[in-house]
Amino acid sequence: MPKTQQDFLEEARRDIPEVSVEEVEGRRERGDDFILLDVREKDEVRAGYIDGAVTIPRGFLEFQVAGQVPNTDKDVVVYCAGGARSLLAAKVLRSMGYERVASMAGGITRWKDAGYPVVRDRQLSAEQLERYSRHFLLSQIGEKGQGKLLDAKVLLVGAGGLGSPSGLYLAAAGIGTLGIVDADVVDLSNLQRQILHNTERVGVPKAESAKQTINSLNPDVQVRIYNERLTVDNVMDIFRDYDIIVDGCDNFPTRYLVNDAAFFAGKPVVHGSIFQFEGQASVFTPHTGPCYRCLFPTPPPPGMVPS
Repeated sequence: MPKTQQDFLEEARRDIPEVSVEEVEGRRERGDDFILLDVREKDEVRAGYIDGAVTIPRGFLEFQVAGQVPNTDKDVVVYCAGGARSLLAAKVLRSMGYERVASMAGGITRWKDAGYPVVRDRQLSAEQLERYSRHFLLSQIGEKGQGKLLDAKVLLVGAGGLGSPSGLYLAAAGIGTLGIVDADVVDLSNLQRQILHNTERVGVPKAESAKQTINSLNPDVQVRIYNERLTVDNVMDIFRDYDIIVDGCDNFPTRYLVNDAAFFAGKPVVHGSIFQFEGQASVFTPHTGPCYRCLFPTPPPPGMVPS
């Protein structure tokens, strides 16, 4: 006779220990080393989950768990909405070699009834769920990471050959606030490489041209423009509101100014430079590694480096 759903659950209960929500919260408070695994569907997780939980929908468990929980000797507590799916998921994990597996009885429903907190990530609109859906396939980003991108503030110094592709990809990825500093205007000779601009915008300030392109690409992005050169008088005020600085400038005085201001402001700098078909890219994080000036203490004499 074929097995019923109840048969599967009873078999899982015989093989898998169940723990109460009080036990799970107690282990969390003590700082025990274990993984809390949420096997609900994405729309359920959006309504709230236990802080720190790893989320893998039950239908993807066999395909994704090794990437999220690579050590099969890790202590894992599985939960779902009411405790049934977590039992079945835990049994699958046991068959995959995870020996220290338990199911949280009553699931997150009982967790909430006990008055324990849940967290909710940034709520994405239906349009955002579709726009960034390919990001959700990447375990390094997912919906939680996308929310962080939408909350991020990045300042782009320069909207030219380096700043143009950087700005486009940052905007496409959904960086919530993108600042652009550039005092130059679009020139016809820029257009073979500076892809934020076009022929109709020749003579338009580059920061304004960049804003138009980014707004047409992704309306989620708030673009702040600064039609001015960075100086010792304005750099700290401009840097203050941003999380990361992207250095795409084309001259050494500005490059050293960006480095020094970021160092004192404690802001990481993503640095890039190119010459013909060669380039360099680096990330400088203040106080945790060298800065640009550490590598190159003094700028080269004027005229020594071609532009």
